[in-house]
Amino acid sequence: MNSERCTCSLLNPNDYSAPAKVFTFDGVYGENSTTEQIYNEIAYPLIESVMDGYNSTIFAYGQTGCGKSFSMQGVQEPDCQRGIIPRAFEHIFEAISLADDFKYLVLASYLEIYNEDIRDLLGTNTKKKLDLKENPDIGVYVSDLSYHAVHNVAECQKLMEQGWRNRAIGATLMNADSSRSHSIFTISVEMMPVSQSLVDYCPIRRGKLNLVDLAGSERQTKTGATGDRLKEATKINLSLSALGNVISALVDGKAKHIPYRDSKLTRLLQDSLGGNTKTLMVACLSPADNNYDETLSTLRYANRAKNICNQPHINEDPKDTMLREYQEEIQKLRKMLETTESYQQPNENQIPVTRIEEDNSIRLLEDQKFREYEREMQKLKKQYEDEYLSKCQMETDFQNLKKQYEAEVSKLNQQNESNAVSRATRDKPVLNDDFNDQVSWTLNEH
Repeated sequence: MNSERCTCSLLNPNDYSAPAKVFTFDGVYGENSTTEQIYNEIAYPLIESVMDGYNSTIFAYGQTGCGKSFSMQGVQEPDCQRGIIPRAFEHIFEAISLADDFKYLVLASYLEIYNEDIRDLLGTNTKKKLDLKENPDIGVYVSDLSYHAVHNVAECQKLMEQGWRNRAIGATLMNADSSRSHSIFTISVEMMPVSQSLVDYCPIRRGKLNLVDLAGSERQTKTGATGDRLKEATKINLSLSALGNVISALVDGKAKHIPYRDSKLTRLLQDSLGGNTKTLMVACLSPADNNYDETLSTLRYANRAKNICNQPHINEDPKDTMLREYQEEIQKLRKMLETTESYQQPNENQIPVTRIEEDNSIRLLEDQKFREYEREMQKLKKQYEDEYLSKCQMETDFQNLKKQYEAEVSKLNQQNESNAVSRATRDKPVLNDDFNDQVSWTLNEH
């Protein structure tokens, strides 16, 4: 493990003469690293983005016993080895305590996918199977999943421990308390400005943090699984294979279909993989020589995943987004108009008074058109807020209004240029009759 170059080199224990397989990542941490270091360097920016209204996902991947749960949960002592999840709780509520201009609503949920069945770990009936549904506005969601309001770190930790006790675990040859399911702990942070001066610039936003602890991936013969454990392992490997297929399809630019529906895990993580989310994968490795195949598979898995390019954006009401864009467009047009006026400003020592008066009248007309344009914009804004018109209709009206404004300004500019040409023609010297006669006589003589 080379932390400075962010490379991981893997040697084949059965053939030391073979060249090492080298993989490069955004960060590499050896056995002497601490979870505090990992959080500060790679997880901190994602949690900070949640407070700005973005979606973020952090999930750990690897075989059983390689440190996935330790990386996510950690231990209480020493303090430097507390996991990513409790540090994320502290980060969120510390940021909330320092923000005086906003009000926050924080909701938490905890679910697991066991044998391809979704269960609510914080519900009254943890054995009840929940259904996946899809909505055009909010995307894929779990029906009847419980959400709990939390106000501090202690309440989040209590919910985490409650859900952890309800998770499906089992003993295998590789781990005495092996996670037999995938779990997703979600924190939703909704923020609203309390200062009226911030309402137009910072509307209501909603950030979401998904903390995913995947089940271990390994060969069945190594776990010694039989009966229910074998059935669990089969479902786990199928869902992880589906996740790998989704990653491969996203990386392959020629793929026409992304198989999100092959597994409930990939359906739930659809937005995290190739969607509107900042996503971090923590690939945990085993240094043991008898785990060479699993370690190589994990490295290849993570190496494909790092090539996915998501396009995250702030989560806010679409109407607020459009209104903010329109306000920015108005400011841009105002600056363009001011620049045009300064560029066309005449020199008083060289231009007649009539030219200054005409330019002033042109500018007054332009200002009048611009004020009319602003009034129409305010009228449209009020109309859209009252009637909730569709996005397409709003964009069409705005573009038509913008074209009308540009046409009026262009017409005024053309009129200004026409007046300048007329003045130039009017001021051109005219030859008198005596001069014309003299020129005529000279030409006849020659």
